[in-house]
Amino acid sequence: MNHMDIIMGNVMENATEIKSEVMIELKKVNMSFKERRILYNVDLQVKTGETLVVIGPSGAGKSTLLRLMIGLLRPDSGEIWVDGQEISQLNEDGLNQIRRNMGMVFQYSALFDSMTVGENVAFGIRQHTKMPEDEIHAVIKRSLRMVGLMGKENVMPSELSGGMKKRVSLARAVALKPKIVLYDEPTSGLDPVMSTTINRLIMSTQRILGVTAVVVTHDMDSAFTIADRIAMMYDEKIIEIATPDEFRQSENPLVRQFISGVRNNCIPVRRRG
Repeated sequence: MNHMDIIMGNVMENATEIKSEVMIELKKVNMSFKERRILYNVDLQVKTGETLVVIGPSGAGKSTLLRLMIGLLRPDSGEIWVDGQEISQLNEDGLNQIRRNMGMVFQYSALFDSMTVGENVAFGIRQHTKMPEDEIHAVIKRSLRMVGLMGKENVMPSELSGGMKKRVSLARAVALKPKIVLYDEPTSGLDPVMSTTINRLIMSTQRILGVTAVVVTHDMDSAFTIADRIAMMYDEKIIEIATPDEFRQSENPLVRQFISGVRNNCIPVRRRG
């Protein structure tokens, strides 16, 4: 039995019911870059323990949403609540305390090329804790085992495929057993087989560790596979949020166009790069 089979077997044993409490909440959030408005009066709730997938055209503000949630950006106005704390006015020390319970998987993995796989996985632990080295090594092994990369501690990122880099990025994100994991285009640039592997890892991480996950993606197959709810962004706002089944039945022409991938000429397409 391989590691993925073990993980998916444990999913069924450790599956937990989604709670009704809210882990992340945005209230009337506005965000602009210079003269360009990105978000306008955005309201959003992410329930504790759920996987919320955010979709929408390029330039709709999806990645900006993630960076606001983790405090890499500050809104022009509005409130951002994470695990019961309003973070938009926190200083860097306060944000670092919040980030100890958050992990992020970046679109291009964002591994440090000069560090081994193990050093990459341990980076956040060494930054945010005073954990003894023997315990850090145990966490590295556990995290890599979870993503099917056991024994790769001493490999350099340059020796890894794109899919393996994504898995190392996920191992780093979950090393401190966070409450929240944010994913920015986790299947971007991957072949269908590796995309399926990443989707299974996202689901198993959510259920085994009980994390709250927010996933930005253009991949509708991935969205329908992993989501508890799907939110669509368009024209600076969230225009629809629903379960996957409800989303498939949506009568909103923008939603239907995005799902089908076929442009309806009567619907404007915003081009923002």
